[in-house]
Amino acid sequence: MKDPNVNNSKIPDFPCLALAPLAGVTTLPVREFFSEHGADLTHTEMISCAGLARNNEKTLDMLKISEREAPLVVQLFAPDEKILAEGALKVKENCENFFAFGINMACPMPKITKNFCGAALLKRPDVASKMVMELKKFNFPVWVKIRKFEKENETLNFIENLVRSGVDNVCVHGRTASQRYEGVADKNILKHAAKNFPGLISASGDVKTPEDINEYFSFGCVCVMPARGAVANPFLFEEYRGINRDFDERVEILINFAYRAKEISGEHKALVAMKRFAGAILKFSHGSAEKRNLACMSTSLDEIIKILRER
Repeated sequence: MKDPNVNNSKIPDFPCLALAPLAGVTTLPVREFFSEHGADLTHTEMISCAGLARNNEKTLDMLKISEREAPLVVQLFAPDEKILAEGALKVKENCENFFAFGINMACPMPKITKNFCGAALLKRPDVASKMVMELKKFNFPVWVKIRKFEKENETLNFIENLVRSGVDNVCVHGRTASQRYEGVADKNILKHAAKNFPGLISASGDVKTPEDINEYFSFGCVCVMPARGAVANPFLFEEYRGINRDFDERVEILINFAYRAKEISGEHKALVAMKRFAGAILKFSHGSAEKRNLACMSTSLDEIIKILRER
């Protein structure tokens, strides 16, 4: 049922392919890019509810969205339901036409977990439950991202706790918090989670190819969320949809992205984004290793654009 508080044009069809939240990556221009090149749904970076509550200018700036984006999940992090609610209120006051609230319970980095946020919430199921119930009061879908536990039954029990609290979707990353981003993601936990909680599970972890996407969908996941795989190949979404562009076309698309990113965020942030994406297509060009090194060392957009256009 479509929520009257949500712009119905910004509700994705399921199953869907989503750009996962990535700190320092899923900025407005990057979300626009993926929305225009195959994503059904995107996420903001993790946004601090404490920062929103303090009216921190940089934090509030992360709430800027555009009509060119696909349906958007605003992902928040907080240590408890009280601070979460304060942040959610600021989102509603400053952000229009987003699809859902997200709660990050997956980030394993010490600067987040030491403040009882992110993956630290996996050890606090009662608080996690209260956070979901608090956000449900805002009449938006609530999506939660978690990591797998060491034992499968612990993962499934945590998901069940969230489901009882009213969660609309749980994205499971197939690595434990202690693994961080090392090792191989456990796909079996997604298969079992999707079977036990049909219609409620999204997948994340080692989504690098169209075959990976299809495999997760075959488990019954309602959404698949490439993260680092999308950064490594910004045309992954299109490839999954059977769109295969040649090298020159990809270059021109990325150059247009660079100008749009500069318009929105300034040259420095545009250059950072382009350095992430450039390596993905330069590996198919003549003298790729040298060009990738030069692109990484570029100090201006003009410089990196020149490298991309050289044959």
